[in-house]
Amino acid sequence: MQPEERKSLHKNYHDNRYGFPIHDNNELFGRLIMEINQAGLSWETILKKETSFRKAYSNFNIKKIAAYTEADRERLLADAGIIRNKLKVNAAIENAKTILELQKEFGSFEKWLESHHPKTKDEWVKLFKKTFRFTGGEIVNEFLMSIGYLRGAHSENCPVHKEILKHKPMWEKK
Repeated sequence: MQPEERKSLHKNYHDNRYGFPIHDNNELFGRLIMEINQAGLSWETILKKETSFRKAYSNFNIKKIAAYTEADRERLLADAGIIRNKLKVNAAIENAKTILELQKEFGSFEKWLESHHPKTKDEWVKLFKKTFRFTGGEIVNEFLMSIGYLRGAHSENCPVHKEILKHKPMWEKK
């Protein structure tokens, strides 16, 4: 990838997605999958593979992923387009099953998140570790910043910060 393409990849994510609230449950789950897969790697690696992640993981459809079989696990572990890490693949499948349960109780993944707001980063990490697989401090922090639940995605003097405020991120609500 050329330096201009790399710059464009980061700029597009920074300007149009990072820190903006997500209201679609499958997209929320997809962001969690991407954050989990980023662990130990660069975000650029994940952004470059996003299309492959979407394809491999049924466009982040929670119901489909929760129903994945052992054959699906093997397919994912053999897919060079994504991160072939057994713990991360298993986390995606098991977390999808967990989210289905949360949806039964709360109506949606988003409503589950809303029901726990506001929390400090440490409180969120504790909740995520109790609820999901492969969700350490940095993963939880980045996930919640990237979807507008924790502040810090952009500095206040960044033009994108003002744009995000128009979308009423959760960290603005007390």
